[in-house]
Amino acid sequence: MSVVAIAPFGPPVLQARMRVAPEDFFVEELPAFEASGSGEHLLLTVEKRGMNTAFAASMIARWAGVPESAVSFAGMKDRHAVTRQRFSVHLPGRDAPDVAALASDDLRVLDATRHARKLQRGALRGNRFALALREVVGERDTIETRLRLIRERGFPNAFGEQRFGREGGNLDAARAMFAGRRMRREQRSILLSAARSELFNRVLAVRVRDGNWDAGLPGEVWMLDGSHSVFGPEPEPSALAERAARLDIHPTGPLWGRGELRTQVACRDLEIAALADFTDMRTGLEQADLRQERRALRVPARDLTWQWHANGVLELAFDLPAGSYATSLLHALGPVADAAAP
Repeated sequence: MSVVAIAPFGPPVLQARMRVAPEDFFVEELPAFEASGSGEHLLLTVEKRGMNTAFAASMIARWAGVPESAVSFAGMKDRHAVTRQRFSVHLPGRDAPDVAALASDDLRVLDATRHARKLQRGALRGNRFALALREVVGERDTIETRLRLIRERGFPNAFGEQRFGREGGNLDAARAMFAGRRMRREQRSILLSAARSELFNRVLAVRVRDGNWDAGLPGEVWMLDGSHSVFGPEPEPSALAERAARLDIHPTGPLWGRGELRTQVACRDLEIAALADFTDMRTGLEQADLRQERRALRVPARDLTWQWHANGVLELAFDLPAGSYATSLLHALGPVADAAAP
C-alpha cells in the first residue's frame, strides 16, 4: 500500500523533487544518552555522505580490526543522504586505532568517546531532518497554510514505502512465506515487519478517510507523546480532547500479533473491518509468535520551520521520534518525486 493514499488535509498543495543530491536530505540522530567516558566500547559519531549504515559499519569494522558483529548502531540510515549517526565498537582491553585513518571523502568522525555498553538498536530519541525540495510547484501561501496545519496537528504516522520494498515486493514475499516458502532468517524479519506495517497503514488509511486519525473513538487506546506507554481503552474520547489537541496523547493502531486487540466497541470494530481481507497476514503474524502491540496513528513534527530559496527550492527542518518517516510528512503536502529512486 502506498502512503500517498493517506491524505489527511485534503488535496495536494505542491509537487516537487527531493534528493536531487545527497545534501538535499540531511538526517542527524538525536541521542538518547551521553557517553560514559570509559568502558569496553568506543562510541563513534560520524557524518557520512551517500553511504548506507551497513556499509559504514563494515568500514568501521575493517578500520578497528574486529568482526562486523562487534560494531553496533541505533538506527538504519538511507544511502541517498548526508547523515550523522552513532556507532559503537567493542574493543575490550584495546586502544582504538587512530580515528584519522577512518576518514574518507564520504565519511568523517565527529566524536570518539569510550562508553560502558554496546549501542542498542533504537537507542535514540529521534532524528532531526533538513530537507530541500526542488522544482516546487504550488501557491506559496497555500503551502505555508498546510505547513502550519501540520505543525499544529501533526501528520499520519504511516510506515514509509521503503518498508515494503520495490513496488511493494516485500508484501508478496511475505504472503509467500506465510503460505510455506522458506526464507533466510534476516529476510524473514524484514517480511514480518512489512506485513505488520501494511496492516497498520490499512487501519490508519480508514481513520484518515473517516477524519478521526488525530481524535479518539469510543474504546480508543492512547499513547503518551514521546514514549511507547499506552493506556485505555477509554470509553469517551471527548474527555481527552484537550490533551489530544495539544499533542500530549495520540490515538493508536494495531501492530498485529497474537492475543486480543486491546481496543473495544467502535474502535475495535473499525480495526477488525479494516483488516477483514487480510486473514493470511494476520494469521501468519500470529503464528510467527509476534504479540499485539500499538503504534501512534499521529506524529508531531517538532520545531517545524521552512524557508524559501531561489529557483523554487523549499527547505524544511523538523524533528521526528524514532520510527517515524519524513516521507510521510511530505505526503501530507503532495507528491514529491524521489530523484534517488531506482
